[in-house]
Amino acid sequence: MSGILYVVATPIGNLGDLSMRAVEVLNSVDHIAAEDTRTTGKLLKHYQIHTHMLSYHEHNEVQAAEKFCERLKRGEKIALVSDAGTPCISDPGYRIVHLANHEGIPIRAIPGASAVSAALSVSGLPTDHFYFEGFLPRKKGRKTRLEFLAGLPATVVIYESPYRVVKSLKDLLEAFGDREVAVCRELTKLYEETFRGSLTLALERFDQGEKKIRGEFVIIIAKEGYR
Repeated sequence: MSGILYVVATPIGNLGDLSMRAVEVLNSVDHIAAEDTRTTGKLLKHYQIHTHMLSYHEHNEVQAAEKFCERLKRGEKIALVSDAGTPCISDPGYRIVHLANHEGIPIRAIPGASAVSAALSVSGLPTDHFYFEGFLPRKKGRKTRLEFLAGLPATVVIYESPYRVVKSLKDLLEAFGDREVAVCRELTKLYEETFRGSLTLALERFDQGEKKIRGEFVIIIAKEGYR
């Protein structure tokens, strides 16, 4: 009899956002497959969870998937977690889930925090139709991708790092025009901030010259014609 692969959402910032069900699963499985054992270790320590951890990341995911599936076929139970949020959403992990599904191994979702849904819920922008882009291409195909996104009849959601957020806001302004946006920074953390306004005003808010901007960003852009 095969084991079970649990796909477990973890907090995106505030450690208190881990669900009771997730705590139960992380305590009960044989192993926790962690994107970064140091990051996950802090979460486990906070909840006094002592389950053994296995490591996987984007560079070893194919090999890790095969090893994990061998364990699962022997009847072991594994919880898949990412550094923050829901695994496989702009994070490694989908190859593990794909192979487990191919091998007929039961897969269970343990839902919880996700930066996409958290940002959309506080954006004040329409969410009946939205397109999740994740991280934009850094160089090759970036302009073409932005032109494609600008033409979509839907709200667009983009992830960005503090190192490239100003450049991305400038590129978005050029490709989309001065549309309404919500820019979420440090969601669920102490200095959480959500800016709402035009792309021009967002640039004024976050372009701080030499001063370093901190925090991870979610940028939500309204569809053309929204007011």
